[in-house]
Amino acid sequence: MEIQSKSSWDDGSGGERGLLHSWKGYSYSITPERLLLPRPVLQVALGSQHGVLLVEGGQVYSFGELPWKQSQVPEPAKPTLESALSGQRVVTVAAGSFHSGAVTEDGGVHMWGENSAGQCGLSGLSTVPNPTPVALQDLDTVTVPPQTVPVLELACGEKHTLALSVQREVWAWGSGCQLGLNAAVFPVWKPQKVEHLVGRYVLQVACGASHSLALVRCLGSHDGHRPHVDKCGRCNELLYTMTDKEDHVIISDSHYCPLGVELTEDDGKLEAPNPTTGLKTSPSEPVLPSYTSKSESPAVPTVADPTSVPSQPHASEEGEASLVNGMLQVSDSDTSALSGAESDAVAGAKSSPYPDEQAVKDYLKKLSDNTQTNTQASGGLNALLPSTGGLMSSTPTSALNNLVASCASAVGGRVASTYEALSLKKMMNFYLPSGASRSGGSPGVVDNSAERVRQEDSMQGKKSSSTGDIREEEAEGLRRRLSLPGLLSQVSPRLLRKAGRPKMRAVALTPLGGAIPEDHEVLPTLQTEVWSWGHGEHGQLGHGDNLARLQPLCIKSLNNKEVVRVAAGAHHSLALTAQSQVFSWGSNSSGQLGHMESPSTVPRLAKLSEGIRVWDVSAGERHTLLLADGDCIQPIIYYSGQQVKEGEEEGGNEKELHQQGGGEEEEEEQAGGYTQQPVLLPFCMNLGYVSSVFAGGRRCVALSDRNVMGFIASLHELASAERRFYCKLCNIKSQILRPLLELESLSSALGQVIFGLLQTLANMFGRLCHLTGQHATSLTASLRRCREVKSLLILEHTSIFLDCYNDYCSAVGNFQVMGGFQALTKPSIDLFGKGPELLQKLSECGEENLTTADLLVVLFYLPARHLHEYSRLLLKLATCFEVCSTEYQKLQDSCSKFEASVLQLKRKRKEADYTVHFWKIFPGKMTDSLRKPYRRLICESSNKGLTLQNAGRFSVNWFILFNDVLVHAQFSTHHIFPLATLWVEPIPEEDTGLYGLKVITPEETLTLLASSPMEKIKWLRSINQAVDQALSGKGQDVASGSSVQKLEPPISRTASYTFYKEGRLKDATYEGRWLSGKPNGRGVLKWCDGRIYTGAFKNGLEDGFGEFVAPNKTLNKNDHYQGYWKDGKMHGLGTYRYASGEVYDGSFQEGVRHGHGMLRSGKLNTSSPSVFIGQWLQDKKTGYGVFDDITKGEKYMGMWQDHQRQGTGVVVTQFGLYYEGAFKDNKMMGTGVLLSEDDTTYEGEFSDDWTLSGKGVLTMPNGDYLEGSFNGEWGSGLKVTGSYFKPHLFDTDKDKTQAMKLGHLCVCAEDKWPAVFEECWSQLGCEAPGRGEPEKAWENIAVALTTSRRHILDSPDVLSRSHNKTLESLEVIPQHVGPITMDRYNAIRLYLIKACDTPLHPLGQLLETLVAVYRMTYVGVGANRRLLHQAVSEIKSYLNHIFLIVRFLFPDLPEEGGLIPEPTTDLQEKNEPNSTDALPESPKPARVVSSSALLLPVLLPRLYPPLFTLYALDKEREDDVYWECVLRLNKQPDLALLAFLGVQQKFWPVSIPASLPAPGEKQLVISSTKDACFASAVETLQQISTTFTPSDKLQVIQLTFEEITQEVQALLKQDFLWSMDDLFPVFLYVVLRARIRNLGSEVSLIEDLMDPCVQHGEHGIMFTTLKACYYQIQHEKVT
Repeated sequence: MEIQSKSSWDDGSGGERGLLHSWKGYSYSITPERLLLPRPVLQVALGSQHGVLLVEGGQVYSFGELPWKQSQVPEPAKPTLESALSGQRVVTVAAGSFHSGAVTEDGGVHMWGENSAGQCGLSGLSTVPNPTPVALQDLDTVTVPPQTVPVLELACGEKHTLALSVQREVWAWGSGCQLGLNAAVFPVWKPQKVEHLVGRYVLQVACGASHSLALVRCLGSHDGHRPHVDKCGRCNELLYTMTDKEDHVIISDSHYCPLGVELTEDDGKLEAPNPTTGLKTSPSEPVLPSYTSKSESPAVPTVADPTSVPSQPHASEEGEASLVNGMLQVSDSDTSALSGAESDAVAGAKSSPYPDEQAVKDYLKKLSDNTQTNTQASGGLNALLPSTGGLMSSTPTSALNNLVASCASAVGGRVASTYEALSLKKMMNFYLPSGASRSGGSPGVVDNSAERVRQEDSMQGKKSSSTGDIREEEAEGLRRRLSLPGLLSQVSPRLLRKAGRPKMRAVALTPLGGAIPEDHEVLPTLQTEVWSWGHGEHGQLGHGDNLARLQPLCIKSLNNKEVVRVAAGAHHSLALTAQSQVFSWGSNSSGQLGHMESPSTVPRLAKLSEGIRVWDVSAGERHTLLLADGDCIQPIIYYSGQQVKEGEEEGGNEKELHQQGGGEEEEEEQAGGYTQQPVLLPFCMNLGYVSSVFAGGRRCVALSDRNVMGFIASLHELASAERRFYCKLCNIKSQILRPLLELESLSSALGQVIFGLLQTLANMFGRLCHLTGQHATSLTASLRRCREVKSLLILEHTSIFLDCYNDYCSAVGNFQVMGGFQALTKPSIDLFGKGPELLQKLSECGEENLTTADLLVVLFYLPARHLHEYSRLLLKLATCFEVCSTEYQKLQDSCSKFEASVLQLKRKRKEADYTVHFWKIFPGKMTDSLRKPYRRLICESSNKGLTLQNAGRFSVNWFILFNDVLVHAQFSTHHIFPLATLWVEPIPEEDTGLYGLKVITPEETLTLLASSPMEKIKWLRSINQAVDQALSGKGQDVASGSSVQKLEPPISRTASYTFYKEGRLKDATYEGRWLSGKPNGRGVLKWCDGRIYTGAFKNGLEDGFGEFVAPNKTLNKNDHYQGYWKDGKMHGLGTYRYASGEVYDGSFQEGVRHGHGMLRSGKLNTSSPSVFIGQWLQDKKTGYGVFDDITKGEKYMGMWQDHQRQGTGVVVTQFGLYYEGAFKDNKMMGTGVLLSEDDTTYEGEFSDDWTLSGKGVLTMPNGDYLEGSFNGEWGSGLKVTGSYFKPHLFDTDKDKTQAMKLGHLCVCAEDKWPAVFEECWSQLGCEAPGRGEPEKAWENIAVALTTSRRHILDSPDVLSRSHNKTLESLEVIPQHVGPITMDRYNAIRLYLIKACDTPLHPLGQLLETLVAVYRMTYVGVGANRRLLHQAVSEIKSYLNHIFLIVRFLFPDLPEEGGLIPEPTTDLQEKNEPNSTDALPESPKPARVVSSSALLLPVLLPRLYPPLFTLYALDKEREDDVYWECVLRLNKQPDLALLAFLGVQQKFWPVSIPASLPAPGEKQLVISSTKDACFASAVETLQQISTTFTPSDKLQVIQLTFEEITQEVQALLKQDFLWSMDDLFPVFLYVVLRARIRNLGSEVSLIEDLMDPCVQHGEHGIMFTTLKACYYQIQHEKVT
């Protein structure tokens, strides 16, 4: 226990706190003596003849007989300071019979006193005179040296010591089986961990003379889960059993599998399994199956008594083998014995966590071979083994002892203390068959134990064999056990029949795992178990027998008893529960148990008169002290046990120490009387406010405080009130709630709704009760310890209490409103009889003649009165402090919170009463539909205070305002208006003279007239308040003061509503934002037929970005639209996925496809996959569009009308056919040109697809042509009437002229994609291109960017971080007015690059669309060389269109070809290398503005792949010729090639920089050198393929020239001017060596897209040189 070091009182007032009184016995004559100490005493620990005191400041004193001190203390009675501990701050002390221990602040342990049994944990000393440190070293940790474990508290027995570590693990040292260690040899000098409790959370430990107790927190459901299985995977027994117990049945999951005992192999000792494996498999919960047949049970013998069996010198192998039989082997015929379980196997036998049978046998064998010849281990237990011949054989070997004793508690792991299911007699008959001979002393066992047990047999038969941690069972609810409604996880047999009904909801009356927030962290747990181990000859272990236990074992009968503290006397044990009851068991030789059972081997309640609530217990050698609440606030002390006569005491003590067992009875007689039941000590009232009691040896000690400033009394009053309240709640729960919920007919009597509410109420009551219990426990603990304000949890965690009371009162109110208490009247009368004495007593109701229903109301509202008690007591505590102190502030705050809550709950109760009364007078038919548990009446207009305007003369209009709806009731109908979607505003009076209110709801607007200005104000305020509360959290009302100031609820709000009027929205439900009766903002609209719209609304209609899903009944799939809306219709960009699999991506207008869009039909593998991209008009393809028919392998580019090809167009096929010309009615009809792959050309009339009909000219690839009238389908035999011409060979090249003719009959580039550009203009706010305000356009851009960004912030994964950066920089509008300088020009260029980088900018979106349409046109089938000309002109038209937009945004930008003055030449040179996009020219003082310079860098890289492919196809033949020549010439070495090309010799490099030898050296060029000359120029030229724009490519050519010049200059060592004759051969050499594959395509691309202003400059000349080289190489002949 932590002790708060400094109390809130100064040292000077040492006489007020921690006063120590000591006495012996209970006779009237004794008066306690005061022990005077310099400081307040915090804790006392008593041994047989001595005691230890801990005083404030952490010093320790010893008193009494201290034989271990070297110098005999002169006055043994006088406390002496333990100076060895000075400098250490001790926080808790402990005393065993003859030794003592102390724990310091840092968790260190100090021991001193008798050490003969190792109880001080120091080897080699028989006594330890002064406190000496003892280290607990955790050997499991990896660190070296091992870590020392800090300790929280100690407990000392006669020969052993236990320590509880900060990790909540138990450590033990000393001698005897009470250590709980698997030790073969005693004493155990070194502290060792009790493995059996590892993984459990131990709260407290206590030591008797030879036994140990631990209080353990139940494992919560969160501590481990296993999948749910019904039967054991090995022995096929049901995992769940049912046992009768007094008045109810326990459904237990305590199955023990005899085939799967969990063993861990480790140096021949048995260990607890690792705590992380499934908890239910740990051997800590032994259980017996319930036996149904008489056959012998395969349980392990657990009889062990040091006195009973004389050891036999040698072990028989046979005996050991039979242990295996007795324990583990279950023959097949025997399976029926296992609780009559069904025998169908569970699949997967190996799923069990246990080792298999064979492994267990091997393990036991190993143990028996390991036997050591240690004849008698100290405290060794000899085991009874059933051998095959029925002989009792016993092995004195420690290993086997150890094994069997462990079997008794651990390995038998799941075997219960056997007596819980069978009487000892049956057991004895089983283990000692009557015919068999018995070894010497064993009958002693039977006589000694069987006799005692027989008295308890009646109890034992009924004892539950339930294991299972309560916490786990309850939390896992129905998964693990049938927890039926309202029971604390116990079930009455009658209810079992009901369990099958699905209607029932299980309600546990204690809260489940996390019912109270921060349960574990804040409040002490009530879900505990008591574990005991050690010697049990007096029954002090509480397992129902007198056997010893080597391992901790859970006392099952104390589960669910909420034990909060344990104490141990020499041979008896005590457990104190949260309900202030005391259970005791063990030796009762002097009446120390407080009841008459002698001895008791199971816990029984001590007999105390009613109303005595015990809150501290302590046990001495043969007596027990209880500290309790009486009638007044001051605590009272009870004593049970032996009377101590002065003078005899010493002798008596000596005698008792040496004599145990038989002689006790006679000794009692000499020593004087003893109590039959606990006696009140008469002098306790003189001691002041006792905070704790201690007993030990024969002595008693009480610590008390004087009541300074009333603080101590108030603290005691608070704790005592809480304990009383908890007991009260427990009584209501057990006497009223549980019996009611157990009634079989209850759910039918109450009806489904009310029964559900009752269960909720019971649940909340359980939660409140549990919280109170936890709080009472925590207050008790703080009384025992520090008695300070800061230890009061209720101050820190007020909200936990307030929430709990709030929820509870709401549950009571809901139950009351639904008429639950009326409905409960009959069941209550059936249960408690007509006389309501019990109800009257529990509800503390003084009024006479109340009905049962009223009594129940009073009873269930009773807990709410306790809040007032809290605030009263906290206020009382506060008055003990100065007003300015923090304590006062804290207490005052909490007090006012409770007071406010009291008022609020009173108001809630009044509302509930008012509502109940209203339902009594309201017409019955409507009641049923309007009455809801949470609904409370606020006001109603039966006084005609509010009427409907323009109502008929005879109409009835009754307005009823509830906390969630406004009801307008008429004769037979009523209308409900939910408050969340109700707006009310007063109508100004001056116009009409009427007191009107206008009520707006989503579908109606009512005008209501009030009878007077007062009524008008009343209704207006009531409705507004109700609306405000409905919005702020469903009626969780604020204290009435604060809601008045808020005049009206917000006009804009979030709510849900279902439309009921005919129209588009009938029966649709909307959930989202509202504004004055209309959906406005984000929301979700769902129709009954499955249509759902999610997105933005404006003024009641879909408007903005939204998603729409509409089910398609015939295809059984959904249509899905995602995009923009306006006025309830799709409008703007969007994507519509049709159920048929078609996807439309593009513009909508008025709900139909309109503008530019792309429609994809079918997947590639379906019947007719195709893609259309182009212009739509009123849902029809109209205007220019591209259609790719993937099945036919055709692509159409041209005009459409009403979904049909109409006008001019081009078709290309995958087989290389090309058609351009007229279309009509979706067919080629009219004049057209058709070319096939081999350049055969037809020019003339068509009547259908690929069908010639009429006049035309057919030209062969060689120039011959036919002219005449044609008929028939192309490629399948044409009928021709006409003339054949063979032109002269020297005529002009026919096919050149032919090629030039293409492109006349198709849509001209400027007319393509008008919709795309129109959309961009309209986004900028212009009705037509160029018509509009640039300022407005910039605003629109800003809006587009910010809305898109907001849209993206909702889903951040859409954009990368760099993209976000781009967006941020775009939000700054560049300066767009004023004269354009070079800097401004560059700024514009950079802005355009960024704008085109993000699709959220209108320009970027335009670009993205253009790239999409371009690729749709020229990729795939569209990669046809005849389309090159169109592809190039299309790019040029894009440039023109975009340039128009750019000039609109930057009005001062000069038009195409205009000039910008350069600032100065030196600045220009600085700019030049960086601006690769800007075209470097011969230094002129101006820069030419052109669309290609500004925009190609942005556009071309995106369009480059399809465009270059077309170039490559077009130039295929020429490039092949060129490439063959390049390959051929490149076989030559450098010098040969230079010579061949006619390079003048003076330009031949003599040496080149060597790469290999050393960077500085030169390497001579010799005849075999290859690829070395002009290498840097070659490398530079190769980069032409990696650039996109013509200006970049020209830049590369320029750099190549510069490289060549540099190299030549280095060679000639002088400045040098080229002439074309000199330069051309060198450049030709470089071009050849550069080996550029598609040089022809590169040349054509530069030529086509080159900036016109460059053609005559330096770049133009360089480009002409390159072009000349290309043609030269093609026609090069090798000689």
